Amino acid sequence: MTTPKDVLQMAKDNGATVVDLRFMDFPGLWQHFTVPVSELEESSFEDGFGFDGSSIRGWQPINASDMLVVPDAATAKMDPFFESPTLVLICNIVDPVTREFYSRDPRFIARKAETYLKSTGVGDTAFFGPEAEFFIFDDIRFESSRNRAFYEIDSVEGIWNSGRDECPNLGYKPRHKEGYFPVPPMDKFQDLRTEMLLTLEKLGIPIEAQHHEVATAGQAEIDMRFKPLVEMADQLMWFKYVLKNVAARQGHTVTFMPKPLFEDNGTGMHTHISIWKEGKPLFAGDRYAGVSQEALWAIGGILKHCKALCAFTNPTTNSYKRLVPGFEAPVNLAYSSRNRSAAIRLPMYSPSPKAKRIEFRTPDPSCNGYLAFSAMLMAVLDGIENKLDPGEPLDKNIYDLPPEELAEIDSAPGSLDEALDALEADHAFLMKGDVFTKDAIDMWIDYKRTNEVDPVRLRPHPHEFFLYFDI
Repeated sequence: MTTPKDVLQMAKDNGATVVDLRFMDFPGLWQHFTVPVSELEESSFEDGFGFDGSSIRGWQPINASDMLVVPDAATAKMDPFFESPTLVLICNIVDPVTREFYSRDPRFIARKAETYLKSTGVGDTAFFGPEAEFFIFDDIRFESSRNRAFYEIDSVEGIWNSGRDECPNLGYKPRHKEGYFPVPPMDKFQDLRTEMLLTLEKLGIPIEAQHHEVATAGQAEIDMRFKPLVEMADQLMWFKYVLKNVAARQGHTVTFMPKPLFEDNGTGMHTHISIWKEGKPLFAGDRYAGVSQEALWAIGGILKHCKALCAFTNPTTNSYKRLVPGFEAPVNLAYSSRNRSAAIRLPMYSPSPKAKRIEFRTPDPSCNGYLAFSAMLMAVLDGIENKLDPGEPLDKNIYDLPPEELAEIDSAPGSLDEALDALEADHAFLMKGDVFTKDAIDMWIDYKRTNEVDPVRLRPHPHEFFLYFDI
């Protein structure tokens, strides 16, 4: 266990001159401020550092703005990008008056989810392994104003540039949906992805693989080895930070936006989930696909609550440009051992009991990992505690089913508004153990409707001018 004294020694050994204190806003972006290394003492890990909580999205009102960030010694790492040697600490948020942890701090919610798991007796560790896809672009321009709206994406890999004069244009641009996974020179970003991989590993984040993904224009995937919930949520923030900064350093830009390109594959975050107890995997057994009854009940929990979960696992209006029935995304609320068109898959790569897990394929990487993983765990536990039957597996190709059979399979929400409505109606399972508070859920729903759903809904869409201007 890393102690404050260990962190101070780490700072000294690495010649750190400053300490960067990082924490999450509610929508899911890292925030930070920096103090001289001389300000970091052993007492800092209890006393914390003050900041203005009213300036953080979804947090305190202006009349109760003072908050504390309290560093977690176990999270200490040296930043790989800053010019001055910088020690980074991920922090928890504390009220300076009551000294209680803040109910709207996403990391606190994740910590409570892990505590609740142990309190149920079902297990003691929940492992998460997200496959966060992303795009590497060379240029992105966008504007949204009262009389003008546009976006324009460019990539040396974009198939739309096959006819561009590049002095010379050497071709080798992946066609739509054909980026999985040709070698160079078709794959232009092998070295960049390897630099990302190696940077992550230097930070102590184990990586399983990196590769090009299906879409044209630099879609990619780098897979982290599974970790316990809070540790993985911390790692997901480092993951996004490293990928964006490695790309920027090389003159590229990375986005985790779920659907940046029309008529090509969107970006998902298939998430592998397993629960262990006393060093033994709870999801291995002799039922369908070699899983246990508990695993099937866990699937039942995810399928029952999937629409509400999507408010956290697919939390942007753009998420639902990917989650469209009849296309590549797993929107159908079913499970299967090998069928990738189902919302839940039971991977069959290995017969080892340790490898038995649930793969929830609906989420995307625009989510806040602390909230998304916590919500998934609460749905899994609700399924196990209430022995929710997931029904029969669906091993047929969902997209080949006749209409009468397809009509019997429920779907994920078709919009963020629909997901928020579902969360409003179905959130009791999230509030067990005070993991999610009513205040946090209400704030999330209100924030998303006010700041995202309504602004998108009220704006004319550029394609509407193409369709309707001559009416």
